[in-house]
Amino acid sequence: MPAIGVTTAVPVMQIGGPAHPVRVGSGQALTVIAGPCVIEDTQRVLRIARGLAAAADQAGLSLVFKASFDKANRTSLDSYRGPGLDDGLAVLRRVRDEVGLPVTTDVHLLGQVGAVADVVDLIQVPAFLCRQTDLLVACARSGRPVNVKKGQFLAPSDMAHVLTKLRRSGAVGVMLTERGSSFGYNHLVVDMAGLPTMRALGVPVCFDATHSVQRPGGLGERSGGDRRLVPFLARAAVAVGVDAVFMEVHDDPDHALSDGPNMVCLDDVPALLSELAALDRVVKG
Repeated sequence: MPAIGVTTAVPVMQIGGPAHPVRVGSGQALTVIAGPCVIEDTQRVLRIARGLAAAADQAGLSLVFKASFDKANRTSLDSYRGPGLDDGLAVLRRVRDEVGLPVTTDVHLLGQVGAVADVVDLIQVPAFLCRQTDLLVACARSGRPVNVKKGQFLAPSDMAHVLTKLRRSGAVGVMLTERGSSFGYNHLVVDMAGLPTMRALGVPVCFDATHSVQRPGGLGERSGGDRRLVPFLARAAVAVGVDAVFMEVHDDPDHALSDGPNMVCLDDVPALLSELAALDRVVKG
C-alpha cells in the first residue's frame, strides 16, 4: 500500500511570478490562502491584505490573497454579491501591485476565465462547480494553476475524476481543497482521513478552515457558522500534513457583507498563523 499524507511526494506547484513566488507541495512550508469572502470596498481590501501580509511574514509563511468579485451562489437574491468582474479584478490587481501578494479568486462562468487569468496567479473553482467539465477545461487551458474545492457531495476519492479532466486539458498545476461534507441539513463535517486520500492522488492539498465551519442556509436567508471552531480544525489539518490552509478573514466579521459568522477576525490571525507554522515545522520535520 502506498504511503499517504505528508510522506507522499507531490509535485511543487508555483503560484505567482518570479517577483513573489509561492511554492506549494513536497518539501515546502505551509502556505496560507486568505482574505475576505467578497470584495466590499478597495480600501478595506487593501487594509486586510496588508494585515495578512504582516501576519504571514511574522509567522514565516507564504501567503496568497483571496477575495471574490462575485458571490454567485448566495442564499438570497437580495444578498450582496460583490462589485462585479471588472471592478473586482481592478481591486485584486492593486493588491498584487501595491501589497506585493499573489492573488486568487473564483470563477463561475466560462466567460470569466480569460479575464480572471490575466490578473490572478491562481484560479479557484467553487465546490458547487467542481464537476462542471467545460469550466474545468477552460481553467486548465488558461495557463494559470487551478485550485478546485471538493464538492460537499463528493467523496475525497471522487476528486480523481476532476483531476483527470484538468490534467488531460493541460493544467500547469492543480491543488485540491477540502471544505467539509454535507451532514444532514444546514451542517458540515470534515473527514480528516480525506486529506491524505486526496494528497495520495499526487497533488498538493489545501484545507478550507472557514467554510468547513459554515452552516449553509442556517440563518434562513443567509448562511451561519461558528468561527470559534476554525483554530481547532486548522490545527488538525496541519497535523495531518496539508500543504496549504485556506481561511476567509475580515477586520469586522460581525458586520461583513458575506459569510461573517465563519470568517476569522483579522486581529486573531497573527496568533493562529504562529501556531500553525510551529505545528507545520514539527509535522514536516
